[in-house]
Amino acid sequence: MSENVVGTQFVGKKSRVFWLALKTGMLTVLTLGFYRFWMKTRLRRWYWSAIRPGGYPLEYVGDPFEKLLGFLIAVVVLAFYIGIVNLLLMFLSYSFFQDNFVAYTASFVGVVPLWFYAQFRSRRYVLARTRWMGLRFGLEPGAWGYAGRALLYWGLTLVSLGILAPLMVFRLEKYITDRTYFGTERMHQGGRWTMLYRPMRPLIISVLMLIVAAVLFVAEQIGPGTGLSVLGMGGLLYGYFAFKVNGLAVLTRHKHLAGCSLEMRPSAGAVLGIYALGYVLATFVIAIPGTALFILLLVVQSPDTAAELSLGTGGWVADQSRWVLVAVSAMLYFSIFLLWSALTHTFVTMPTIKHYARTLTLIEPASLLSITQRPRDAAEQAEGFAEALDVGASI
Repeated sequence: MSENVVGTQFVGKKSRVFWLALKTGMLTVLTLGFYRFWMKTRLRRWYWSAIRPGGYPLEYVGDPFEKLLGFLIAVVVLAFYIGIVNLLLMFLSYSFFQDNFVAYTASFVGVVPLWFYAQFRSRRYVLARTRWMGLRFGLEPGAWGYAGRALLYWGLTLVSLGILAPLMVFRLEKYITDRTYFGTERMHQGGRWTMLYRPMRPLIISVLMLIVAAVLFVAEQIGPGTGLSVLGMGGLLYGYFAFKVNGLAVLTRHKHLAGCSLEMRPSAGAVLGIYALGYVLATFVIAIPGTALFILLLVVQSPDTAAELSLGTGGWVADQSRWVLVAVSAMLYFSIFLLWSALTHTFVTMPTIKHYARTLTLIEPASLLSITQRPRDAAEQAEGFAEALDVGASI
């Protein structure tokens, strides 16, 4: 590549992330979940350091204690909401409607804005703790503004039966991008929301095929309807990935920062293949301890049934007490989840990030050399609400 265009390297190895995810997951289980904040920090540092735009690695400098403190604060706030607000809603619901349905509905609707609020706060914290070439990223405050816009655009998308999904995706991404900083320079999201209809075409075609298939079924044209429905369902899966992957590529190509622009050309088919093959491999490996757990649970709960199936009628299993078998079953149970997490990092998350990273290029990166450092963002509460609402569970 020329000096005006630089690529991005990814130097991580599958074996490294597997053992890191497995080890940190085990520590999380042994500490009853408290090590989760250290686990996410260590995994992010590994992923960030493996991504190297222009040969310079990203740095993640998040503090696990910030995450833990933010989580505890969020739990207190949510406990107040669940304990006081829900109690009031339940009282009003029974007083006016003699039923609890209205209370549950209002409680759920009340949590939705918090979910979007947590999404924005999580992204703000991650950016505030990310560096490249020694310069900090940052995101201006605006979590409630994002939550309000997310509710509006999601409402429009649902009312339009998905037709306005590109408008929602573009407006929400622009809201975040236009508030994102690298050092002292602000990023800008260009383009128009209608440009996302091109990545959405496979999804639209698949939906139309399913509609035609439904009409054929009603008209009792079973053969053609079945074929179209199968094609439509397969196309729906590919269309989702095409809209997600190609839409991200289109948005990325219209981002600008201090004269530098980004280019990304991932393959929707490649990402779909990574997910399909990765989950198949993970499921195949998990089947081994899963089968052992099933056998042990069968022996513990119903020795007679196990004997009929020739399970537990002899050998080590038959000689153990029920409590030993329960303990072994619990160990196998947690082992399955730990192994699943490590395997999905190895076969799904890491290959996907690697694919995106290797298709990312920077155009005119020399313009970034004039950018100076920005002040450190305190980012109070860190990812507390994201952790409490399970929004920030991913890397």
